[in-house]
Amino acid sequence: MQTIHRNPNVMWREEEDALARVQEALDRGDEVEETGTSVLFSGGSMLSLNYLGTEIWKLCDGLTLDGIVAELLPQFDVEEAVLREDVQAFLDELAAKGFISYAE
Repeated sequence: MQTIHRNPNVMWREEEDALARVQEALDRGDEVEETGTSVLFSGGSMLSLNYLGTEIWKLCDGLTLDGIVAELLPQFDVEEAVLREDVQAFLDELAAKGFISYAE
């Protein structure tokens, strides 16, 4: 199984105010997909992450895809197959930008 690792050269910052707003919105049942809760910086490029993206990013510390999905599943009201597809698509995007890498 491949493990997923953040690129150590990527700087990142979690936006605490935005995170608090997202958590309040989630408690109300509001949509939060468009709200950024963290920012990644690498090689002159910046990427704003929504809540799910931030939670995935924080788990890219040696877990496998299965491990990340297992950690996230209790937090999100979504079917496992849908979450797995979303996580994989996001990881593919991060890997293409050089923000994460895979190891055996």
